[in-house]
Amino acid sequence: MLRKLSQDKHRQPYNGPITITRIQTGDILDRETDDFAFGPLSIIDHAVMKKGLTIKMHEHVNDEILSYVWQGTMHHRDSSGLEAAVTPGNLMLMNAGKSFWHEEKVKNAHVEMLQIFVRPQKTNLEPTIQFHTKPVRNHDWYLMVGPEGSKAPLIVRQNVYIFDAHLKQGEQLDVPVYHGLKPFLYVVDGELTVGGLTIRKMEAVTNLKEELPSILAVAETSVVLFLVDMDAEASLKGTISGKEFPRPKR
Repeated sequence: MLRKLSQDKHRQPYNGPITITRIQTGDILDRETDDFAFGPLSIIDHAVMKKGLTIKMHEHVNDEILSYVWQGTMHHRDSSGLEAAVTPGNLMLMNAGKSFWHEEKVKNAHVEMLQIFVRPQKTNLEPTIQFHTKPVRNHDWYLMVGPEGSKAPLIVRQNVYIFDAHLKQGEQLDVPVYHGLKPFLYVVDGELTVGGLTIRKMEAVTNLKEELPSILAVAETSVVLFLVDMDAEASLKGTISGKEFPRPKR
């Protein structure tokens, strides 16, 4: 059965120079639960950051964080002195491990981006940071992130794969299938239909029993696809990915 996560399920913990719409991925399961994650896929922060914004140096622990910029340029600086521009063509993955400090800055036009939080398999791993240059607005699925031993250019310490694709209006695309992994398809921008459901910006769809049908772009649409091992062992000690576990039942 198809399950949809609609916009009205989200909340905004910040609204101002930075506006964050926080997607608790487990809300798509629509059940009474102590957890808010979809397996080890925890939080997607869909952020809009205004020109001139600086998020000062702060620490992450036990978070695997993919920075996926949809529009603009986010300038990264970390405690090692490394500085880098994160753009629609340049991905950044922070494997925070036992401690990682970084700062984010918007110098010019506003930035719209996703910060995707995955729970690592183990607590207090060694911290590292990775970058990868990719095509911009690729039509077909592009594998961005995967576990060690996969063909992904960025390695996450968890059994999760992350793809993106950008469809023009009227285009159709089959959804990849990996044995034993469950899909979580998130619309970054635009609108699509899947199996009779309409999925708009900041909404998601899954099916835990069967493969997802092909997606059809109603308008020009950008999507991020997660394939997730729902039974994977995961640390619950993440600054963001695990800090709200457990939560009160609704």
